[in-house]
Amino acid sequence: MILKKATTDDIKIVQSIINKFAAKNLLLPRSLSELYDHVRNFILALDEKNNKIVGACSLKVCWEDLAEVCSLAVEDQYQRQGYGKALLERCIEDGIQLGIKRVFALTYSQDFFLNLSFKVIDKSELPHKIWNDCLKCPKFPECDEIAMIRYL
Repeated sequence: MILKKATTDDIKIVQSIINKFAAKNLLLPRSLSELYDHVRNFILALDEKNNKIVGACSLKVCWEDLAEVCSLAVEDQYQRQGYGKALLERCIEDGIQLGIKRVFALTYSQDFFLNLSFKVIDKSELPHKIWNDCLKCPKFPECDEIAMIRYL
């Protein structure tokens, strides 16, 4: 497995991977414009054998000590092989370098995050997220995602 920072050349593939999961209602869909705006936030996982992008994850800084893990997606045939964990841990390393003390995720994959030292919290503990992003989300206010946090 190879991990690398995304470039603009990678974004259409990243969108394809993310939107496959969005079609299953497991992630929010992402527009090309939104992904290009946040290209610097993305870490990609590549299959070492063919240099193919098989997963993506981004870290979005929300406040001075708080960041969100966003758009964590790994192609189905590469799941349960450590790609998701490696992407998440790399994003957390980036967060530590930025001075982040707390990383959260809104997810349907509770067990995955529990196994990586996250704990379930109430969404009300994330006011910056709620007022900045959630109000614009099509799932608001009926969001059924699980809020989880990891203290660094």
